Amino acid sequence: MAVPAATQQTYATVGDREDLSNLIFNISPTETPFTSMAARTKVKNTFHEWQTDALDAAATNAQIEGDDAANKTVSPTVRLRNYTQILAKTVSVTESQQAADHAGVADELDYQVSKRSKELKRDLEFAAVRNQDSTAGAAASARQMASVESWLATNKTSAAQNNAGATTPGYSGGTVAAPTDGTTAGTLVEGMLKNVIQLVYTAGGDPRTLMVGPATKVKVSGFAGIATQYQQAEGKQATIVSGADTYISNFGRHTILPNRFMRDRNILVLDMDYWAMGEFRPFQSRGLAKTGDADRKQIVGEYTLVSRNELASGKVSDINPAF
Repeated sequence: MAVPAATQQTYATVGDREDLSNLIFNISPTETPFTSMAARTKVKNTFHEWQTDALDAAATNAQIEGDDAANKTVSPTVRLRNYTQILAKTVSVTESQQAADHAGVADELDYQVSKRSKELKRDLEFAAVRNQDSTAGAAASARQMASVESWLATNKTSAAQNNAGATTPGYSGGTVAAPTDGTTAGTLVEGMLKNVIQLVYTAGGDPRTLMVGPATKVKVSGFAGIATQYQQAEGKQATIVSGADTYISNFGRHTILPNRFMRDRNILVLDMDYWAMGEFRPFQSRGLAKTGDADRKQIVGEYTLVSRNELASGKVSDINPAF
């Protein structure tokens, strides 16, 4: 059919009002599994210290009747530390933009502060779960906390095809060095996970949490130790479950938690009773001095990661989820 001559169409019209929705859609993830599960503790300095100790290994203990008492050599505690890390975001909105008629927001400055606050929450999770080293900082360089990956130096295994270079120095001399990845990431097999769980259990930990990246979550869900492959409500047809949330090993049940902010090349085998987020300065929003025709606010906080005893956790590293 043809459009009759001289028919007014929207294509040539210039006076139609815009149709802009008053909603803003943002699907960026804000879940922070590790920092949400970790305990909270107050710290009082830019470096926070704590102590660990261990019992002697169980051994034969048979004494001679009437023998003189002999002193046992005392082992000192181990003193650990991590540095606090400042996280901040600053927003600036002109007075003209504040005076404008906004779609979707009542106050542009408040909206930007709310958005940046969510970003800082993600940044803290990112710093906590990755392979960051610790550093004291200096006048022209930032302090930073050591991440989970960097602390886990004892109970570990590498899936790398060539893992000769894979190292995790852990805590030494007041700082925690970043781990060195294996040369070529390799295939994850279930035996690697079982081995690390056993190492953690033997050391005294109870690793109820397996934290994984999205692609590694898919790999782990195919392991034989998955608790249930289907669910069935009474009187209804069974439903196949393709993504597992529980893994059962010889040492108990372990919850599998995906984490979008950790590296997919690792499985973190965690006893969360031995991890805490140390709060030096809680996140707060504050107005900055005006230097022109704009309003400025800064959101700032300062935190550190407390590895109460790294022996209670472990990791499988250098995984290529595509294999």
